[in-house]
Amino acid sequence: MRYDVLIIGGGPVGNYLASLLAGKVNVGVIEKKGAFGGKACTGIVGAENYESLGLPEKAILNAFNGAFFISREKVFEIHRSLPQAYLIDRKVLERELAKRAMRKGAEYYLSTNFLGFKNGKAILQHLDSRLEIEAKYYVGADGVNSSVAKEIQARTEGEVLKGWEIEVLGNFKRDHVEVWVNKNINPEFFFWVAPINEEEARVGTFGEIDSLAKFLKIRRLNPFKTVEIKSGAVILGWRKPWVKGNVALVGDAALQIKPTTAGGIVFGAYCAKSLAKAILNDNLEIYERECSWVREQVSFGLKIRKVFKNLTQEKIEEIFEVLSSEEVRKIIVERADFDDHVKTVKALLKNPRVLAKLIRISPIILRALL
Repeated sequence: MRYDVLIIGGGPVGNYLASLLAGKVNVGVIEKKGAFGGKACTGIVGAENYESLGLPEKAILNAFNGAFFISREKVFEIHRSLPQAYLIDRKVLERELAKRAMRKGAEYYLSTNFLGFKNGKAILQHLDSRLEIEAKYYVGADGVNSSVAKEIQARTEGEVLKGWEIEVLGNFKRDHVEVWVNKNINPEFFFWVAPINEEEARVGTFGEIDSLAKFLKIRRLNPFKTVEIKSGAVILGWRKPWVKGNVALVGDAALQIKPTTAGGIVFGAYCAKSLAKAILNDNLEIYERECSWVREQVSFGLKIRKVFKNLTQEKIEEIFEVLSSEEVRKIIVERADFDDHVKTVKALLKNPRVLAKLIRISPIILRALL
């Protein structure tokens, strides 16, 4: 059995890559689960990128026009007339992308584990049978704990974070996300509230589970009205190389994850397009170059992450004071990009008054970001 491309991992990025390649080359996809979806994933994706990448409209649960940013002492709102982000049903996203790939000719192996490479072939365990499949190119799209990455001895440098998320009933403003930053409750990360509708939302954070319990009390959400609990882990950092011989890593397997929010769908899909181009041009060497935008975003995001970890809550309150000003909110509304944090920060730092205020709060912020 032989394919031009064998993709190991049938998550959103692996299935998206399969949909880009199927019909042009012979594609096989290996997925260890017996069904799509199921992983912990809030699924907030920038609306502009979601549409430009051609991701399925059917997976959209809700659209967000704005956000409330809430610290221990301050609250401010950012609002735009058009949707800036979508809330996605990951199960539907994976299924629709897989069906798109299948219709074009991709073949899927569910309930199949990747065991390793031997003599240029992928060794697989499918139910009670062991398979050997040969391909011209192999792609690891099998998540942060990628078995393919281990097989090619890719090095991992990063911060491991445990995430917790619940779906809970309450009262929510449907078209607004809530971002809560309070290091007295959770020094590791912010809290998010992403409404599915007016009465149900996905609420979560990264760090200790106790911090989420404390947040629910502050947000006045009843933990006994929880309809689903999920947990998972991410690694914020680098995994190198992305390519070794005829094997490439993409998505979470390559740690193409946004360090500021731990989201990976857009970065992974963007790099999948770059990888598809490299495969169709029969030259994997161009993959990393074509995906340089994501490398830039990850590098910058890791700097922001470092700054956040070193800030006290008192400094965060001062930053909120600056960000909540009418001048800054206008810049954010006019020029900020949901997925391009480099562009957003550069827009803020180009304003002399904003720059001066941030320097007064902490010169470390500017040194790190510049």
